Amino acid sequence: MKTSIGIKNENLAKVAEVLVSTLADEFVLYTKTRKAHWNVEGSDFYNKHLFFEAQYGQLDDIIDDLAERIRTLGHYAPATLREYLALTHLSEHHLESNDSLTYIRALLSDHESIIIHLRENIENFAVEFRDSGTSDYITGLLETHEKMAWMLRSHLK
Repeated sequence: MKTSIGIKNENLAKVAEVLVSTLADEFVLYTKTRKAHWNVEGSDFYNKHLFFEAQYGQLDDIIDDLAERIRTLGHYAPATLREYLALTHLSEHHLESNDSLTYIRALLSDHESIIIHLRENIENFAVEFRDSGTSDYITGLLETHEKMAWMLRSHLK
């Protein structure tokens, strides 16, 4: 059934396209954060193991909410690794070390990349695509990533 929520179909398609790419970014970041949780080593292992667990938990919630937002707009959310890797702005990394600071730097860089991508699209959603709901949603998502990035950055001081 057609989605009739006061937004033109072509605008819904453009919004969904950006959200699908964002979902791919979130899933790749989630996977990288899981990797950090599983593989971190060092004298701060237990503390960072729990820290990364909290972060991937947040990302899991984000992924679900984002996929549901895409469905709310009448489009389908990708759900295969192949799709995510084709759609993401992020890249997989092969770190030379499993210490917490190496993981933190890599994850921080990805959060900052997502923050920039989200910030670039907030106004487009509201003005160009006439979708203030998604603009508001993305603003909240941006704020969540800013806080997660701050938590990561604070370990580097």
